[in-house]
Amino acid sequence: MNLTQAFKIAVKSIAAKKARSVLTMLGVIIGLAAVIILVSYAQGQNQQMRAFYESLGTNIINIQASSWNSEKVSDELYDYCMELDEYVLGVTPVVQMYNQTVIKYGAKTLDNYNTPWEESPQVVMGNQQFSLCNNFTLAKGRDIAYLDVKNYNQVCVLGSKMADALFNYMDPVGQTITINNIPFEVIGVYQEKDPNNMTGMDRYIVLPYSMNRVLNGQTSMDTFVAKAKDSESTTRAITLLKGFLQGLIDPNSGYYSVTTPNQMQEEGKEQDQMQQRFLGGIAAISLAVGGIGIMNIMLVTVTERTREIGIRKAIGAERKSIIAQFLIEACMICGIGGIFGIIVGYIGTLIVGKISFHTILIPNAGITVGAFFISVALGVAFGLYPAIKASGLQPVEALRAD
Repeated sequence: MNLTQAFKIAVKSIAAKKARSVLTMLGVIIGLAAVIILVSYAQGQNQQMRAFYESLGTNIINIQASSWNSEKVSDELYDYCMELDEYVLGVTPVVQMYNQTVIKYGAKTLDNYNTPWEESPQVVMGNQQFSLCNNFTLAKGRDIAYLDVKNYNQVCVLGSKMADALFNYMDPVGQTITINNIPFEVIGVYQEKDPNNMTGMDRYIVLPYSMNRVLNGQTSMDTFVAKAKDSESTTRAITLLKGFLQGLIDPNSGYYSVTTPNQMQEEGKEQDQMQQRFLGGIAAISLAVGGIGIMNIMLVTVTERTREIGIRKAIGAERKSIIAQFLIEACMICGIGGIFGIIVGYIGTLIVGKISFHTILIPNAGITVGAFFISVALGVAFGLYPAIKASGLQPVEALRAD
């Protein structure tokens, strides 16, 4: 029997039992769609995390240090960071405003306690190297300068979301906003760097850190960010900073931490790979269930067509032709199911991407091609046993079947 004839017989067999064929394909469709959607979801998370770490910048060093027995720790740490100019391009304090923050411009009011999170303002204080160390790029106006810090100038630079929330389409530069009724002149606006609002950095309102005394009622600082020259300098600077802080702070009366997003990114990659394997494994279970359904249906088909097999063997059909016939039928069921599974997987991925990541998420081409071959492989794997069973029937016994 040639392949063309085998395919025709398979099509007739599938068409003759439409409802059963559709239900059999459904297991493959659901399994493949689950594989595509879950793996694509994991990749979408991976892309989002990469964008997050890229927005933070490379070779960034986050430093936290505090001692309950000394108020000079922040000054000594800041001075030591400045001495590391062989490895470090810049360093800035990062001081958060601790109290309730009410920002006003004209009739517009933003309150970090009552405003929706996506528009909630974050007042942060730093020096003239704040944008360098935190990977901000100026869109318009100017940045905070050394004299702004030294002279306690009441100026600020807005993140892109704060500029939009307060001024809509107006140019904020030169306008005056109030922070807890204290006036600040807007001198610049940063470019958008966090479109998914994962860090909230586009909601920053950046002030000179000398305003810490006015807004928080204190001068001490426990958080700094440094920008190293390259990855090698990052490693060296971290080692030196840890050694310095270990000698400066008694662990019984203080704490310190020196970290870098580079390390977190590597850890994040490992977690993403583990998640992809885990989600892929869950989806593979549904594929296996679909495959078992195919085997079950093919066994039923063998039983139904026992007399046909007996007649074909009686007139000289070889075992390999019987095996080929049933394998082609199983592969055809899985192949058609695989095509529909890919379509459902694409649609599901687009929906998941829009809901979860607010973006268009498209499955990887390799996953799609692999999914189709998996569906065909299922037909071979789970159709083989019924095919071998069919080919092994004795003609006389098969012809006696009802």
